[in-house]
Amino acid sequence: MTTPIRVLIADDQVMVRQGFTVLLDAEPGIEVAGQAVDGLDALGKAAELAPDVVLMDIRMPGLNGIEATRRLTEAAGSTVKVLVLTTFDLDEYVYEALRAGASGFLLKDASAAELAQAVRVVAAGDALLAPNITKRLIAEFSRMTAAPRPPLKDRAGDLTERETEVLCLIAQGLSNAEIADRLVVAEQTVKSHVSRILVKLGVRDRTQAAVFAYETGLVRPTGY
Repeated sequence: MTTPIRVLIADDQVMVRQGFTVLLDAEPGIEVAGQAVDGLDALGKAAELAPDVVLMDIRMPGLNGIEATRRLTEAAGSTVKVLVLTTFDLDEYVYEALRAGASGFLLKDASAAELAQAVRVVAAGDALLAPNITKRLIAEFSRMTAAPRPPLKDRAGDLTERETEVLCLIAQGLSNAEIADRLVVAEQTVKSHVSRILVKLGVRDRTQAAVFAYETGLVRPTGY
């Protein structure tokens, strides 16, 4: 029997926590391990319950979701994935959360199917990059970032020409299968490239790799 994906829901609104709990507990292969009322509570519950995915509201009293995300993802040995919850699809705080280590974001009015799919995608380590809205958000707010720091450029220099090509396609939101079709290679070959890219860049997942690509100027935001 497959181990269910354990989810922690962090939101200061009771109705949101309860609603998402009901929706996710009804999904096969997903269980809600607990709820947190703010960022500090999320840190404590995450340490106690060891969830696979945290649904993290951004705007919470006390410790907000951005700082809570940063602390969760930067903790030694941390493997937890953070899926940011927001009311606005172009919320500047969402981009800050992505920079802090979140693997993607989800609108609070998402359907049950969209919520469950988002949890499964993030838990699998693929990151929630496919929706156009996520790509647009990353591209839009990357325009506002300062010039990249030298260490970022140095890390980009560690990539081979093919790995750089794959990274650029990741940043455009392409899946492994789509990248394989574009480059006319096997999907397993793409997976190997992606794994090496994440290791060389020192990032957690595809979302963080995409943020890196925009911030270093490897990919220029266009068409959004």
